[in-house]
Amino acid sequence: KTKNMPVIMLSAKTQDMDKILGLTSGADDYLTKPFNPLELIARVKSQLRRYYTLNSEKPRNENILTLDDITININTREVKKGTDLIKLTKTEFDMLEYMTRNTGIVLSVEKIYENVWKEEFLESENTVMVHIRKLREKIEDDPRNPRYIKTVWGVGYKVEK
Repeated sequence: KTKNMPVIMLSAKTQDMDKILGLTSGADDYLTKPFNPLELIARVKSQLRRYYTLNSEKPRNENILTLDDITININTREVKKGTDLIKLTKTEFDMLEYMTRNTGIVLSVEKIYENVWKEEFLESENTVMVHIRKLREKIEDDPRNPRYIKTVWGVGYKVEK
């Protein structure tokens, strides 16, 4: 029940590499000391709001996800961009669904791998990177300048509307 509980890392280490390591090792947020206690409370509330939203009973209309002009039908496993049907593999569909359900959240390669493949991450980022590239080629107008799936260098990926 607490497997997806958010983790906020509090640390005295302020170097970018320390923050990147903290976030890629599974933390959902990173706050350096000294910090304002009100900021910590706001971050905890934000993470809990996201946690409870993602883990609440899903209403029936959650079977259709939208990402701007992309429609993802969970029941039929169809993806349309406008009126055009986009053919995705099972893995590409699962990845797009997972990332869309987490729109605006930076997802580490490890989190993407474990949620899409349903197995432990084995320190190889290539699998996720290749699938992200193939997914971009199918849904993006310009895969080299992505509109939907953004790279957050050193951390992972996030979907934006």
